[in-house]
Parts: sequence; structure tokens; C-alpha cells
Amino acid sequence: MMSAGGNESATQDQERPFDPLLGAVISRYRLIEPLGAGGMGIVYKAIDTRLHRMVALKFLTEPRTHEPEALQRFEREARVASALSHPNICALYDIGEHERRPFLVLELLEGQTLQRRIRLGPLAIDEILDCGIQIAEALDSAHEKGIIHRDIKPANIFLTTRGQAKILDFGVAKLHNGEDRNLTNSGCIVGTVAYMSPEQARGEELDARADLFSLGAVLYEVSTGQPAFSGSTFALVSDALLYRDLALSAILLRTCRPSSLK
Repeated sequence: MMSAGGNESATQDQERPFDPLLGAVISRYRLIEPLGAGGMGIVYKAIDTRLHRMVALKFLTEPRTHEPEALQRFEREARVASALSHPNICALYDIGEHERRPFLVLELLEGQTLQRRIRLGPLAIDEILDCGIQIAEALDSAHEKGIIHRDIKPANIFLTTRGQAKILDFGVAKLHNGEDRNLTNSGCIVGTVAYMSPEQARGEELDARADLFSLGAVLYEVSTGQPAFSGSTFALVSDALLYRDLALSAILLRTCRPSSLK
């Protein structure tokens, strides 16, 4: 949900595939431009024609609409997001359906993901602490409601232009009320292996500490510029996570050591 630039060339516009949703009014939302897409969904910048505010519409991709599990997870994301109200969690405004494609109406965020920010260079220690505190507070709010995110990673943390950090995408969240038992049984591994806890990687039952482990892995990466657990394949990353000791990077020590100790 990043603000999109307007400097694309005419050639790029001509090469862009035709999108029948652009310019369309769906419910009361006029779609303006695409903001991003992934395996599960595509996000558009839109305007709420009734309230005259900018929003983000997240659609389930067309192929996924034929997959019952994808539909259930999309619905669960809406249900979880609607149960949460916190300044460091992306807000859900509405849900709907267009030509059998469900969509979420979300808070439009201006800025960039933490994943993109890391690529630009190291963060200052004050930025790291501020981001970590904000995300920890958001997780505490979710955990109080029995919700475990299970996919905390740089791509799911957004840094706004106003300095707020916000958690995105509760699509694989685990609810402790039993509603999602069919989707999140013990033994089913969901999430991103480079940031998940060992218990999550082994498919064991999880509690809130899994998200805290993931946050720690994220903070390690923003502090050092390199992942806490890495490898060229899923198996190698899993091996590093489960069986290798995490060595403190010299970069981390140089970056985070208080100036009074240098």
C-alpha cells in the first residue's frame, strides 16, 4: 500500500496489461491505480465516493477465488482485522464482493514496507528502537485478543511517512477461539521460514511467543542488514533456524553498542 509515483513513460503505459477494474466504481469505491500484487491478492488505490477519502482495496486474485482454503483465509483476514483497533495495525474499513471476487477496504498507507527500507541501507538505532516498540505494542494488543499473527516479517511491516510502523496481513493469523481449527491445525506449517520460531517450523502448537521470536528476527535484520537465518533453499534456512547457533554479527555489535562503551 505504497503511494505510487506518476513518472511512468508512455511506453510503459502501453505495455501494461489491460485491467478492467481500473477506473471502475465498485460499491462506492472508484479504483484509481494498482499499488501492488502478490500470490494471494492485488491492492488498488481507490477513493470512497461517499466519504471522499482515499482507501486501499485488496482483492483476492481471480485464480484464488476457486480455492476454498484461499477464500476462507481471506475471510479470516477480514474477521481478524475487524477485531483489532490499534494505531500500529492497518485498519479495516469495509468488506465486499465484486463478480464473486471478495475484497477488503483498508486504510491507505503512504510510505514503504520495512523490507524496502532495509534495502536502502541500515537504520539508525533510534529508528530501530522506535519501530520495535511500536510493533511490540501492536502485537501485545493482538495477543490480548487471542490472535497470533504468525507471519511477522519486514514485508508485513509498513513504515509510514509520519513515522508510524504498522502491521499488515493477518491472512495466516491463528485465533485462539477455535474458529480456524480446519485451517491451522497443529502440524501445519504456515508463515515465512526465515522469520518463524523453531516451534512454528516444527509445526507445533504456538502461543504469542512465536510472534515475539519473529519480531526478534526482524530486529536482528534491520540492525545488521542481513537475515538472522539464511540459506539458498528452504531446507538450508530451516537447518540454520533449528540446528545452528545464531552468532552475533560484528555489524550488530558496532551498530547497537552505546556510544559510551565505544
